Amino acid sequence: MKKIALIGSTGSIGKQVLNAVRLHPNTFKIVALVSYDKSKEFARQVKEFAPIMHATAADDKAVALKCAECEEADVVFNAAAGFAGLEYSIRAIKAGKTLALANKETLVCGGELVTALAAKNGVEIIPVDSEHSAIWQCLGFSRKASFKKLIITASGGAFRGYTEEQLKTVTPAQALNHPTWQMGKKITVDSATMMNKAYEVIEAHELYGAPYSKIDTVIQPTSVVHSMVEFNDGSVMAQMGTPDMEVPIQLALTYPKRMTTSAKPLNFKQLLTIEFLPLLKKDYPLYSLALECGKAGGTMPCALNAADEVAVKAFLDGKIAFTDIYTTVAQVIANTQRDDIVSYKQLEKVDGSARWKAHKLVYKLSK
Repeated sequence: MKKIALIGSTGSIGKQVLNAVRLHPNTFKIVALVSYDKSKEFARQVKEFAPIMHATAADDKAVALKCAECEEADVVFNAAAGFAGLEYSIRAIKAGKTLALANKETLVCGGELVTALAAKNGVEIIPVDSEHSAIWQCLGFSRKASFKKLIITASGGAFRGYTEEQLKTVTPAQALNHPTWQMGKKITVDSATMMNKAYEVIEAHELYGAPYSKIDTVIQPTSVVHSMVEFNDGSVMAQMGTPDMEVPIQLALTYPKRMTTSAKPLNFKQLLTIEFLPLLKKDYPLYSLALECGKAGGTMPCALNAADEVAVKAFLDGKIAFTDIYTTVAQVIANTQRDDIVSYKQLEKVDGSARWKAHKLVYKLSK
């Protein structure tokens, strides 16, 4: 039986992890649960799964972080949201725990720090994002397998085809109406700006040791092809399936074995065509800016993420326009100095500084 410490249990991914445990109660056991704050849902989860440890980060961060080091856990499943997830990943790695990683910010913000720490401690990082799970599957469950190119797919988000003028007046409700995926609010807005896809390129760079020149992004509107790998002989392998996170979530816990899920199978009698479109950078300026930060490396992606977290929340709260997300992030980056990453404490300071700058800009834009 695989014992799981779940960080972020009340979020979209966390709930689906618990569904996998319910589906296979003789295969998985929850030994630790962490949520950001108290809620009736978290109380129900604690009662149902009876973990050895549980905590809410807002009330007792020290105990919450201890859950990522839970001695009984075989794997720490990090489904926390935002920069806060980085510290849980670091704690799990230092404790020698296998890390099932759904928290993008761990590699976007922590990058080389996290991968070096994992290598030092002999810890396996298992990708959970559908795109990175797809690549991992195409590489035979090996992050060290050789390849010629990684091809990450994107749906194009809620506003694919919109003009700049149209984007100025879109609403949060429209942004959250994703054409193919059901996800949390932050990641859904990031999908609309294509920031999420830039994050995935940065993650691929760290996960697979891929230079940016070997990572491409294409739009696949139906989200049926989750990503592809081109090999040295010219062949391309794709991982396909319905847009449902249940498969990569469960596979991260069972690989190389595949077990039943409730995900709807593809119907090839109805699936007549699979369309691929180029990602036009002029349509997604935040994508280009984020890639520049990724290529610059060091502390720049951390500042990028902090500014984006603040700007997206402000948009969702109705304080700024959708197009102001880019304006806010771009101005923060223009006023941020790049440094090499040396510690988590340094990244905390970078995160805090970028948030402060972003909040100031949001205040001005909202007046």
